[in-house]
Parts: sequence; C-alpha cells; structure tokens
Amino acid sequence: MTETADGHTGAGGAAPLPGARGEPDPHGLGVSVLPTDSYAKAQGTFPYAADLWAEGLLWAAVHRSPHPHARIVSIDTAEAAKMPGVLAVITHEDVPGDSAHGRRIADQPAFARDVVRYFGEPIAAVAADHPDTARLAAAAIAVEYEVQEAVTDPEKAFESEPLHPDGNLLRHIPLRYGDPEATGDVVVEGLYRIGRQDPAPIGAEAALAVPRPDGGVEIYTASTDPHTDRDLAAACFGLPPEQVKIVVTGVPGSMGDREDAALQIPLGLLAMRTGCPVKIALTREESFLGHAHRHPTLLRYRHHADNAGNLVKVEAQILLDGGAYADTSSDALAAAVSFACGPYVVPHAVIDGWVVRTNNPPSGHVRGEGALQVCAAYEGQMDKLAERLGLDPVEVRRRNAMATGDLLPTGQTVTCPAPVAELLTAVHEAPLPPLPKDAPEEDWLLPGGPEGAGDPSAVRRGVGYALGMVHMLGAEGTDEVSTATVKVSGPVATVMCAAVESGQGFDTLARQIVQETLGIEEVHVASVDTDQPPSGASGRGRHTWVSGGAVERAAKMVRTQLLQPLAAKFGMSTELLTISEGKITSYDGVLSTTVAEALEGKELWATAQCRPHPTEPLDEWGQGDAFVGLAFAAVRAVVDVDIELGSVRVVEVALAQDVGAVLNPRQLRARLEAGITQGIGTALTEHLRVAKGVVRHADFTAYALPTALDAPDIRIVKLVEERDVVAPFGAKAASSAPVVTTPSAVAAAVRAATGRPVNRMPIRPQAAVSSS
Repeated sequence: MTETADGHTGAGGAAPLPGARGEPDPHGLGVSVLPTDSYAKAQGTFPYAADLWAEGLLWAAVHRSPHPHARIVSIDTAEAAKMPGVLAVITHEDVPGDSAHGRRIADQPAFARDVVRYFGEPIAAVAADHPDTARLAAAAIAVEYEVQEAVTDPEKAFESEPLHPDGNLLRHIPLRYGDPEATGDVVVEGLYRIGRQDPAPIGAEAALAVPRPDGGVEIYTASTDPHTDRDLAAACFGLPPEQVKIVVTGVPGSMGDREDAALQIPLGLLAMRTGCPVKIALTREESFLGHAHRHPTLLRYRHHADNAGNLVKVEAQILLDGGAYADTSSDALAAAVSFACGPYVVPHAVIDGWVVRTNNPPSGHVRGEGALQVCAAYEGQMDKLAERLGLDPVEVRRRNAMATGDLLPTGQTVTCPAPVAELLTAVHEAPLPPLPKDAPEEDWLLPGGPEGAGDPSAVRRGVGYALGMVHMLGAEGTDEVSTATVKVSGPVATVMCAAVESGQGFDTLARQIVQETLGIEEVHVASVDTDQPPSGASGRGRHTWVSGGAVERAAKMVRTQLLQPLAAKFGMSTELLTISEGKITSYDGVLSTTVAEALEGKELWATAQCRPHPTEPLDEWGQGDAFVGLAFAAVRAVVDVDIELGSVRVVEVALAQDVGAVLNPRQLRARLEAGITQGIGTALTEHLRVAKGVVRHADFTAYALPTALDAPDIRIVKLVEERDVVAPFGAKAASSAPVVTTPSAVAAAVRAATGRPVNRMPIRPQAAVSSS
C-alpha cells in the first residue's frame, strides 16, 4: 500500500513533462509515460471525425420529431427531394434490413414508422451537396401527426397505456437477502431524486460513411464499441457484418454516449443510396437530443440499525426512468439494486428495483450508472442515522464498513481487496483546509463566484463524507473477452487490438506493457477497425483489465520466442533470463546481450486472448455472482454555503481510493481529478431540463458544466495498492468510483453546513438555504 507524499493538487501542482531538458522519455509500467497523441491534441492537429473529408463529399441532416409522443399520419418528402443539391431522402421505408436496433433489446427503430416516442426521435434523413442545403431539406420534410398524451412520470408508467409493444416495464429486480421481517431499534427513512445528467462530450457527434465496391459501407466515427455498432448497423442494412466496416477516429470525450448506433445507421444508408461519401456533424442541440443520458431516479429508503449504530436491514424501492427505449437500462438497474446498500455490511435487505419506458429521452450508459444514484441515497441515510443516534457520521460508516470476505446483498462474496475502513480513515485524518476568517473580506471566494453578491457573514462551512463502490467489466453473464496481437520487427513493436482509446489511456498502457515485457522502446499502437478481432466496449475499466491482459499475454509469447534460441544455446530455460533496460542477461551473468542485437533480422509475432472468470445473471430474488470485481473510494468534501442565497462553493475534495496498482501515476491522477470534477457537476450544476417530455435549452448556456473555475483544490490523500490477484497487473477501474462518490460527499457537506436534508441532485439553491 502506498500513500502519495504530497497528495495536494492545484493549478500549479503538475510535475514536469517527461523528456524535458533532454532527459529520455521514461517507459514501462509504473511510470508517467506521456501519451503519444498529447502534442497533437494540444496543438489542434489531432484528427477527429468532424475533420474528415472525402472526394465528392455529401452532407447529411436528420429530421427529428417535435413531439415526445404522437402518431405519424403521413410523411411527405417531395418538397425536400426537389430542392437543388439534394441527392437522397430516406425514411423507415428505405431500411432494407431489421427495422429496429438495440444493445440489449432491439426495440429502437432506425426511423420512426407509425409513432414517435420521444422528442427528437429521427424520422427521416437527407443527403445534399452542402450542409446548409441538407438542413433546409430536412426542415422541408412535412410530417402530419396526431399528438398523444406523453407519459413522462415514471411512477405513472405502470398504469399507462403501453408505449411500446413490449410494454412499459423494462425490468423488475426483487432482491431478498436474509430475513425480510427483521427490524432494528432505530429506523430512518428518506426519499431521494436524481436528475437527468447528459454525458456532454466536449466534441459533438460526427461521422463519415463511404460506400464500398462490394455494396457495403465503411463508417468512420468515434465509436467506443465498434464491433457491436457494426453488427447493429449491418442488421439494419440487410448486409452480412463483413460488408460493413467501422473505423474508429479520435474520440473527443466519452462518458458512455459514444455507444450509440443511431447516427451510423442513417449515414450508411445514405452513402449506399447515393454511391457517394456522406458526412454528418451534429450541432450541440442535436447532440443533446441524439444520445442517451443518465437515468433520472426516484429512491425510497428505510434503514434499520441497533442502538450502537450497526446496520440491521435496508429496505429500498428504486425506480429508474429508462426513457423511450431499452438501451442499457437493464444493466443500470442491476448495478443500482446490487449496490443499494453501499459498501456496508447489511445482514438483511429487501430491495425492489424497476426501470420503465416513458416518453422522456432515452437513458443509457453514463459513467457509474446505477451506482451513482443509489450512493446518493444510502449515504444520505447514513447521515440521518448518525444524527438520530448522536454519533459522528464517520464513526457510523466505520462501524459498518465492508471488508474482503463479506457478502453483498446479492449473496456474492467480496473476494477482491476491499479496504473500505482504511480509505475512510485516510480522508478523515487528512488536514482540513484553513478557514478564510483571517483573510480580508475582498479576498474571499464567495459562493456564487469570485464576484459573488453574498454577505460573508452568511457563509457557513460544511464537511461531508461518502463511501462509494462500482463494479468493473460487464456483469450478469457478459462474455468479457479481448484479443491482441504484438508484432516485433527489428527494434520496433506494434500492438494491434480493437480496444478504443477513449481517453482512459489504453494506448499508453499497451505501449508500457510491451516496453516492460520486451525491453523495446519504440512501440506503436495500430488504429482500430472492425477487421480486427473484437475487444468489447470501453468503460468500467475493462480495457485496462481485459485488453491489457491480452496485450501482456501476447507480449510474453513474443518474449518466449525471442529468448528460446538464446536459452537453448547456453543450455538453460527462458525463466533464467531477464530483460531489463534493453538488455538480456542470464541469472549467472554468462549471457549478456542487448535486445536490439537479439532482434536483429527477426520478425516475431503472437496473438493472445484474455477472458476473466465468468459471471451469472441475478436470479428471481436478486441473488447471484454477477460481478467480476469491485472498486471502492472514500471522499471528503468541504463546501462554503451562502445560507441566504443558497449558493455553494466546493472548497476542497479529498479522495482515498482502492486502485489495485498504479500503472501510470500522471494518467491515474488525471483520471481521478476528472472524475471528481464530473461528480461536482452532478451534485451542483448539471441538469438536462425536460418539461412534459420536451428538452429545454439544449446547449451549454443552460446546461452548466463545471469549468476550471468551479474545480476545487483536489487532495488525493491515499491510493491503496492492494493488488487484485485475478486482474492482470492487479489494477482496478479508476475514474468511475470518484464520479459515483463525490456527489454524495458534496451533498453531505451541504447538509452539515445548512441543517437541511438535501435529498435531490443537482442541489437546488432553495435546498441549501439554512432552516435556522
């Protein structure tokens, strides 16, 4: 276990760049290798899909529904088709294959046919010789509607008329663990609401489709799951998968929103219809309308404890708004129900979780889905329990903290390292930031901004704590597998793996693995397309674990190929040879040569797979070994609240996290800081407003992302490196745990400052006005 020597970070706290002042770049695992694309991204020369071009390029635009729920009486494309410069207009009638797609359930039509189920649903698409012409033509498509009453309240979806042939209930998980009749000496209840958060990628969606001579199509886009996207698109195109190729371009930000084939399907159809390359670049408003969001959630909780503060039973009802289509809602519900009690030992649990269809925008995979929503509720309950018992909030959490060997309410044993109490102690013992009481009044950073209009005498400081947990990789029987090839030609190695670099640092990790294993300094990672074997979706730390494991195995196979001739020559096994600092040496010093000399004139390669141990679906009572591994975090938030205006400023966030192993310190720190900042946005600012199913103000003037001015001082007080023995390198997912845990810590700090319950996120100003 290691602790950072100086865990405090700030604007000037960055370490010098590797390679500065002429020093050689570091390489191998455990050092801060600089990403190869960092300079291109900083200089603005890195190619994204929005930058692509092709000879004879056409532009696409999509006609979207202005209603959240309506029957389609007719679609008239005649005016659009007659416009100069328009080459094609397509609707549902032009989809030659499957009319619907979906990652778990194929329930989402490529184009609405008889009914629209959410505001912004695609109805038709246009290809034209200029982007303005395409948008004008899309606007000229005349659709006659019979507007229907929109079902936007998920609680009413149970009794409403079915919005879909499959009904409104997507999934119900009734988890029963222990004795459902057990009771405690003390009971606290709470009702919590989590709003709709948008992934808000820094770069809006864009793609380019190019027709192929064999009648297929190539699509260049920022997919994070290219093989699934290919299969979904091919089914809609009525083509075999080998005639559809997805080429991954630079990913300009990904919090889960890139897992959406709805953009690629109309684009591919237009390219095949016109025989020309077709490109689309969404506006920010279209981006908000076109991708999935975090599930808005309603949570009712009842915690039972004994008089000493030990948990006895947790009862919960969790309702997720899945929006119009299924997407990955089933996965989010499984996480929410399984982690409904948090990283605490609970002998008895009665949890019911539902996810329903509504006429709201679709919900799907956003970092920490399911786990974030329940964390806000169970941590609010722990604060209530502490107040009722007259105990310190930290002490209540410590008494109930989970450890390795304990059971989840799903009946699964926690076999991975679970240093929950250690993490809590670390953030609790970290020094608190000084109060500004001795600073001149004009130097205060008041809640509401540097020029805040508040009165310093109305500012109250609060300190709050939260513990959170997330699962890694897929769950409930997902076949997690990745394939990688490592090729070595002389002094250069190349890694081929379809794991998408979405900002999590996989390309850098792959280089580090090969450098560490083979002692080769120059390592390239090939671009990703669907001609390569599948490696699955980005997210939940799976590429560090599964794809990184495949790269390591392939590199070790090449290492054996390299060392076997040398070992045979000296009559020893390859295990007696080591590679370090570019040299191959034997245990006795008899053999000593450079890797470059040993590789001269040789070409070596190997392909390997990594597949973690299998999981199983939750059964009818929510029981089963559904998860491969877990990661934990503890967060302490310090906030200043203007109790008259209700404005909140996060002063500092302290984090202790279970990371398994630090493979790249700089990259890990960046991921943790980004996760904390995203969590602050969830807690205070990010809310996609939807009124009666209609998205309001879909832009960055109304959807308030936290900026550098909103980011607090971030103190990473402890990184626990207790390796998970079943994970390659022992490393765990990094960024999801702080995203899940930070909002709850901020809410706890606001509760401490104001005495208010704070049971809604984002936290509204009226909720932060002191009741005293």
